Amino acid sequence: MTPYQRLLIGVTGFVSLASAPALLAQESIQPVGQEPPPSEPEFNVQSMAEYGGVLTPRGRLMLEPEFQYTHESINRMTFEGVEVLSTLLIGVFTAQDIDRDSYMAAMTGRLGVTDRLELEMKVPYVYRDESSRVSVAEIEPAFDIDRALSNHGLGDIEVAAHYQLNRAREGRPIYIGNLRYKSTTGDGPFDIERNSAGTPRELPTGTGFHAIEPSLTMLFPSAPAVYFANLGYTYNLSDTVDRAVGDEIFVGKVDPGDAVRVSFGMAYAINPRTSFTLGYKNDFIGKTRTEYFDPTTGRSTTQSSSTLNVGALLLGWSYQLNQDTAINLNLEFGVTDDAPDTVLTLRIPFGMDLF
Repeated sequence: MTPYQRLLIGVTGFVSLASAPALLAQESIQPVGQEPPPSEPEFNVQSMAEYGGVLTPRGRLMLEPEFQYTHESINRMTFEGVEVLSTLLIGVFTAQDIDRDSYMAAMTGRLGVTDRLELEMKVPYVYRDESSRVSVAEIEPAFDIDRALSNHGLGDIEVAAHYQLNRAREGRPIYIGNLRYKSTTGDGPFDIERNSAGTPRELPTGTGFHAIEPSLTMLFPSAPAVYFANLGYTYNLSDTVDRAVGDEIFVGKVDPGDAVRVSFGMAYAINPRTSFTLGYKNDFIGKTRTEYFDPTTGRSTTQSSSTLNVGALLLGWSYQLNQDTAINLNLEFGVTDDAPDTVLTLRIPFGMDLF
C-alpha cells in the first residue's frame, strides 16, 4: 500500500476525525541514478484503481485502541431582581462554577469486507467526574451549594458501515456513504440513581436513546494534501420513559433533538511518515421535548430545551511507525458556548490480514 493510500484510509477515519499517516512524499524520494520526479506531484491513480478503494482493504482487520479526555468548564453569573440605580441592585445573585471531566477508553475494529465496503464496531468504557459550586447571594442570608458527582461503566456501543461510492480518478473527488447506529448499552439520564427531589446522585455513561446517523464523506486528493468534508444527520429515536424522577415528577415520552453534523478540513503530508490535519466541525442540535405528568392533578405538560450549537477546531498529528501501525493524536478546541473546552484523543491503529 502506498503512502497516498494510507493517507486516504486515515482521513476516512478522521471524518470522524483526524488520523492521517503519510502521503505521496515517499514517492518524491528517488534512489540514486533514477530521474528526479517532476516539480508538480502526480498521484498514483492507476495503483489506486488496482487497489480498488480508500477504505480498509478486503480481508484486512484494523484494531484501534483509543483514549479520549474531555474537559468542560462553565462559569455563569445571573441576577434576578430590580435595578434601582446603575450601581444599586436589589435581588438575588447566583454564580455557577462547574467543571466536567470525561475519560473514555475504547476499542474499535474495522474489517474490509470488500475493497469498497468496510464494517466497524466500537466498544467504549467511560468514567465521568463533575464538581460544581452554586453561590446564592441575597441581602440575607448568602449560601453556597457544593456537589460532586461521578460514575463509570460501559458506554454506548456503536456499529457502522462505510461504502465507497466511486473509484478513485485523478482530479475527481471520492465519495463514501456512511451509516452508523448507536446503542443504549450505557446508563442513560433516566437509568441513574436520584434522590427524592429528582437530583442525580451519579452521572450517566450513555445517552439513553437509540440513534441512527447517515452521512456522506467527500475526499479530494491534491498532492501533497487531501481535502475532506462530511455532512451527516443524527436521528435520535424517541422513547416512552414512564418513570418517576423523584417523588413528584413522572416522565412520559422523551424526544431527543436530532442533529445536523458538518465537518471539513485538510490532511497534509510533511514527510513519508508524518502528516497533520486541520479542520473544523459543527453540530447543530435541535430541541429535546420531554413530557411530564403530575400524578396529583392528572395533568401533563411538555417542555422543550434550547437548541445547541457545538463547534470545534480540529488539529491532528499522525506518525506511521511501520506498514501496519500508526500513532494518531487529535485535539479539538471548542469555539462555541455549547462545545467542550478541549477534547484530546490518542489512537494507535494496527492492522492484520485475515483473508
